[in-house]
Amino acid sequence: MGECIAAVSTANGTGGVAIIRISGAGSAELARRMFEPSQKTEVFEPNKMYPGTICGEGFTDYGFMVCFVAPRSFTGEDSVEFHCHGGVQIARGILKKAISLGARAAERGEFTRRAFMNGKLSLASAEGMIDMINAESLAMLRAGGMLYSEKLTGEVRALQDGLTDILAAISAEIDYPEEDTDGLDLAAIKRDVCALSQKISALAAGYSCGKKIKSGVSVAICGKPNVGKSSLLNAILGYDKAIVSAEAGTTRDAVEGSAEIGGVIFNFYDTAGIRDGAGEIEKIGIERAKNAIRTADIVLFVTEGADTPPKGFCGKLVTVFNKSDVLKPYGKYDAAVSALTGEGVEELKKLLSAIAVGENALDKSFIVEERHYDALLRAKKSLDEAVAAIGSLTCDMIAVDLRETWNALGEITGETASEEVINRIFSKFCVGK
Repeated sequence: MGECIAAVSTANGTGGVAIIRISGAGSAELARRMFEPSQKTEVFEPNKMYPGTICGEGFTDYGFMVCFVAPRSFTGEDSVEFHCHGGVQIARGILKKAISLGARAAERGEFTRRAFMNGKLSLASAEGMIDMINAESLAMLRAGGMLYSEKLTGEVRALQDGLTDILAAISAEIDYPEEDTDGLDLAAIKRDVCALSQKISALAAGYSCGKKIKSGVSVAICGKPNVGKSSLLNAILGYDKAIVSAEAGTTRDAVEGSAEIGGVIFNFYDTAGIRDGAGEIEKIGIERAKNAIRTADIVLFVTEGADTPPKGFCGKLVTVFNKSDVLKPYGKYDAAVSALTGEGVEELKKLLSAIAVGENALDKSFIVEERHYDALLRAKKSLDEAVAAIGSLTCDMIAVDLRETWNALGEITGETASEEVINRIFSKFCVGK
């Protein structure tokens, strides 16, 4: 893995600056052959930016060079970065020169993979990095940042440490039964194992919110024709997405629009008004509306006061009294708004945010990766089996369940992850990262 690799690490296109990253054995020597500092120096000090001339394939460019010495680099290897002008051909030409001098073109995510393999970051941290890069909302950026900062890894390793202590006590009892001891305190072990199980449950419980933060919250806007569903969608989005008309049945199919509320992406679906006597085309829209209602995280039921909410949905129902500018709100409702004037719309947004992910969502850490959630569920299952076995099965059988728990948790950090999983994760990265 120590061979020298090179790639353009900045996005393809014209910009102010482009960065060519080189890492691995021989990168320092390669830098000497490609770079002429403005002021002569025998040795390049690590972590210091040097101005000078960079040699490309058939040309030179004036820029900067900085070198990093193992293990104090991102990859944990000797590394070099060239900072040149941001032209496409300039960056490509410098990369070609590095390859011609012995470097190999890096694969997708290979720099970060080397950092993982060299113990510079955990597998969960690498996933947090790609989540930050691909984040489409502030909440996803924050969640990815917490994952990248090794917060989850720290919690998981604390659980593994607890398991290791229990396994050590069981192992001592199995290996040295003749020692003059009082034997295992099974009650204490059961208490410790139950405490670990509760901590895993608490971690896993955050996935319901984490999934919404990563994928977005789906909201179906429903109600009878002409109650202002399309107008409300436009008011929430801040622009005219849906056609608004006094004619009943104007919306024949779900109209989609997205908005960031409280740092989280909400995906709204303005559905066809459900009514009797609809034509054939409108009936198709009504059936699709029912499907959207059934699968939505939140059902936004828009009414003028006396309508009956829909049935057959799994999400949270929020009843919105619309047209508060001309009608006095009455009946049972969660929010009163005027889609026409915008009155109450901001309060409705805050209510949706609180329902979907809770208060202060940006300050909390959530499980956002399905892979982590699945590993936690398997870890808890093995741990609960260990609890049930205490007092009825032998110590070595209990230890099997505890080791399975440890291994399931290790899949999150990468300690026990399969090569297939590791390959799949790093294939999500771009070349140069």
